[in-house]
Amino acid sequence: MTWRATFPELKKEKEVELLLSLTDFAQQDVVVMTQACDLEYQKVDTVVLCPHYSLTQHREIWQQEMLSQKQNPTAKAWKGYCDDIREGYIWNLTMLDSGHLLDSPVEIQIVDFHEVYTVPREFLESLIRQRQKPRLRLLPPFREHLSQAFARFFMRVGLPVPIQGTWQ
Repeated sequence: MTWRATFPELKKEKEVELLLSLTDFAQQDVVVMTQACDLEYQKVDTVVLCPHYSLTQHREIWQQEMLSQKQNPTAKAWKGYCDDIREGYIWNLTMLDSGHLLDSPVEIQIVDFHEVYTVPREFLESLIRQRQKPRLRLLPPFREHLSQAFARFFMRVGLPVPIQGTWQ
């Protein structure tokens, strides 16, 4: 589910209807961010998801953004941008390495932490059963790398002034 870009002024006692009217539902490739142990032992009712895109798809998104800012999306700028994602300098994105799935090559994936979704755990489990396909899982240390990047995204803290005081 995503939100439409503009929100009209709230009217008294119409908040729920307004929120429902501003939602769009879409099918999207996502990576599960909720810890596997929490899912396995049913310790959560909702599952946290983030979208991911192939490097090719993300390049198209990046090029459109560059052009909308009246910048030239050169090959050198793209390489620098990818290096910055890979090294963790772009805090809301991370990379998943390329590989092979069932003898088919899989391109590098870009995970976007700007859009964080939740769905009921039971819905996700039902969807997996319905599709009758195995769930793809990241192996160590790649899943820990993804979790660490997600944690860095959320742990950014900027206080307006340092905490002052004395304590013992």
